[in-house]
Amino acid sequence: MKWRLPGRVPFRLRFFFRAVFALLALATLGLALDVLQDEKARSHRVYADTLRQTQAQIAARLRHPTGQLMLLNPAVADRPPAPVAPLVLPYSALDFDDRTKAQQAVETAGCALQYPSGATLCAAVGSNPFAGGFLYIVGSFASGDLVEHVKGDLDFGHAHRVAVEVAMRGRRWRWIAPYEGGRLTGYDADQPIVAGTRFVRDFRGWLWQEARCLPGGAEGDGCRRRSFFSVRLPVELFRELIGARPLVWPPADLAQAIVDVKVLAPGDEAAPLFDSHEPGAALPFSLADLRQLLLAGETLTVRREGGSADLLRLAGRAANDGTPSPWIDALIRRLPVDGYETPLVARDTIATPLGRYEIALAGDLRSVNRQLAAVATRLSGFVGAMLGAVLLAWLAIELTVIRRVTLLTKRAAAVSSGVQTLGRGGELPALDVRDIRGSDELGVLAQGLRDLLARVNEDMRREQIRAQQEKDVWHAVGHEIMSPLQSLMALHGRPGDPAERYISRMQQAVRVLYGQASPSEAFESTTLALRALDLDTFCGQLAANAHYVGIEQVEYAGPGRPVTVRADEHALEDALSHVLRNAARHRTAGSTIRVTLDAGANEARIAVFNRGDSIADELIARIFEYGVSSAPEGDGHRGQGLFVARTYMAKMNGTIAARNVDGGVEFVLTLPCSPAER
Repeated sequence: MKWRLPGRVPFRLRFFFRAVFALLALATLGLALDVLQDEKARSHRVYADTLRQTQAQIAARLRHPTGQLMLLNPAVADRPPAPVAPLVLPYSALDFDDRTKAQQAVETAGCALQYPSGATLCAAVGSNPFAGGFLYIVGSFASGDLVEHVKGDLDFGHAHRVAVEVAMRGRRWRWIAPYEGGRLTGYDADQPIVAGTRFVRDFRGWLWQEARCLPGGAEGDGCRRRSFFSVRLPVELFRELIGARPLVWPPADLAQAIVDVKVLAPGDEAAPLFDSHEPGAALPFSLADLRQLLLAGETLTVRREGGSADLLRLAGRAANDGTPSPWIDALIRRLPVDGYETPLVARDTIATPLGRYEIALAGDLRSVNRQLAAVATRLSGFVGAMLGAVLLAWLAIELTVIRRVTLLTKRAAAVSSGVQTLGRGGELPALDVRDIRGSDELGVLAQGLRDLLARVNEDMRREQIRAQQEKDVWHAVGHEIMSPLQSLMALHGRPGDPAERYISRMQQAVRVLYGQASPSEAFESTTLALRALDLDTFCGQLAANAHYVGIEQVEYAGPGRPVTVRADEHALEDALSHVLRNAARHRTAGSTIRVTLDAGANEARIAVFNRGDSIADELIARIFEYGVSSAPEGDGHRGQGLFVARTYMAKMNGTIAARNVDGGVEFVLTLPCSPAER
């Protein structure tokens, strides 16, 4: 059938191209919207997870003694470090008599002010009023060797001493405590020190000094060591509050109290070793530590469980992402996402010795919108570029490609109709591309098709000549061989003559090859006559007659009973002969070729084993292909025998395989047993 194409592109083709590019533009926009919607949903999930993680991180900090110290002292959080105000510890009381425990408790709670000189000071009360209602002072400073107060000396200025002053609600308490054998013995500083003056019984303190020098010092003169002091102060006002009803602890105005601590060296009161009013002290805790965890727009609130007033309210840093385009911001807001309008709030409860506190971290999805708007702004440039590219591609195809494609299609259709004559020895028509040539892809394609068609025509003519020559050769060979074979059959065609069997195989092989273009085509097109065959008797005769064809020392071991299969006797003998020749060629000199037969329920298995070198791994899967041989080139072997064996076995519904075994190589031929055998 001859194709007829119009000289111009049909309207339906133009409509098709335009529709394709319109759909491509819509797909580009749809893809951008889908990406934004997916990014909005993903950002919402990520932000919700981040909010929960931030809330968990804040809760973990607040559950730590340092965080509980912040919850118990919200009024002190953002006040200046001086003057020093007492804090409420997250412990019932402080074991001030044990240096290690007192120091560890202060460090764990993080209540100590840090001074530039390296000194520290923590002034605090316990969370349990029934532990005595004492004020604890724990700190450290650097000094030389401590000088003890000599008992009976009424002048405390000869020894190291600690002076403490507490002011609260218009009342003031002052103590002076000289160092005596590791203790700090407290006296009322407002009373004169005379013979018989008693120390304050409930004032108890300790002062320890390390044995090693601080860096920069040396043993002996000038060695400065770190000293630690721990003091329990009996503040009378606290005892009055504990005795009052109802009991309120800690005092509501505890943050308004002022604590002044000085450590004085012997004979020098003007320049104390440590002064709590020393400038540059750092607060033990700060709400800025929590504020750094908050993102823009997030708000953290802390209140007592059941309370209505917020104890703490922290807001995240202000957003600085810039103002997005109004239409992009409106587009982002209109993209539907499940649960996006629901406020995000993460809540938790913190238990402290003075009660439970509720924390709530509120998120702000506007930050997500701002981030998406920034992404959409960048994406809009790419989308615009893609739409411009689609438009340019459509114009290029409309103006420069469609016409030339039409011409090439029309002329290619003429060539396609010429393909119908190839089976009758014709040639493909030439492809005229003179007006389609060019340096672009379509011109190169047209010229390439023209050259390809010319090459195909030339190869077809050459192949037809070669095929005819090979066919003539096989005709001549078959004719010259058949006449001598007829004479040999007349001489050795008597029953029982061993040569009769091999002459019959030669005649069959010549009939197979006679008139074919190639040996492989001849073997593959052969039709076999399958009939019942006793495989045990067949293999025994084949092994016994192997020496007639030059294959010596072939042994056979069979089941000793009939094994019936359906096979072509000549084809099976040809296949086994090729395997035996291959085994004889590669066996160890003087060794025996062993042929065994065993029959199962459904198939019979012939194994041919020869002792010798194994087959190379790269050849064992290819030795049954035509033309593949492990023998060196030029020794006369064409790689045809095992190909014939596999072809004949397949036509008899059988298989053949080779494998390397211990000491040599084994070929296995399998055939299905006939119904009578099963």
